[in-house]
Amino acid sequence: MGTSSPAPPDGVDPAGVFVTGTGTEVGKTVVAAVFARMAAASGRAVRVFKPAVSGLDDYPPASAEDGGWAEASRLPDHLLLRLAAASRQSEDEIAPFRYGPPLSPHLAAELAGETIDPARLLAAARSALKGGYLVCEGVGGFLVPLTREHLVRDFARELDLPVLIVASPGLGTINHTLLTIEAVRGTGLELAGVVLNPWPKQPGELERDNREMIARLGAVAVQTLPRLDLARPESWPAL
Repeated sequence: MGTSSPAPPDGVDPAGVFVTGTGTEVGKTVVAAVFARMAAASGRAVRVFKPAVSGLDDYPPASAEDGGWAEASRLPDHLLLRLAAASRQSEDEIAPFRYGPPLSPHLAAELAGETIDPARLLAAARSALKGGYLVCEGVGGFLVPLTREHLVRDFARELDLPVLIVASPGLGTINHTLLTIEAVRGTGLELAGVVLNPWPKQPGELERDNREMIARLGAVAVQTLPRLDLARPESWPAL
């Protein structure tokens, strides 16, 4: 993927995309970063957003410059997104709620003596949307609670962007992905597609069949993304 990358792919609303996953650690941030960089390379003004970030205790303190691409693998989600988008947004503009422990957002907030405010989240996301093409990454899976009553699903429904699902290519992914597809469609949102990540260099029968079954049973376009070298964004493929 270079500076000649096209605008975001067909099926994705020009206003932006909401990236969710079948669960944690499936590579949502990597896929969202690819979309952000693609959009920025096409000449768009790009904004990024993530309603809440937890697990910051696992990362070194951030610098104002994010450390550049050489340090990309050490950046927390919201700062990697900012780097990929070439955005000048502040941390508060990208992720209004940020916590140290690696916990579900509702619990991380409660332990910090806070409550995540859904109205504040929506206002911040809509403000980012006014600034350009918006790549919004959810937290964990589609039904993760942001508060004890408000889920990622509810936030996505309010924002009303097409949803891209990121899933593992391995065993168990058919069930997890089809359940997430049903949840997204049941919410009334447009499904932009599914990305299996990271796709192995030499996929076996399991991975190939998983891709075929998800596409057929889910009636959805399924793309794949290989494991990326985060320090070399010029080597990233386009989705």
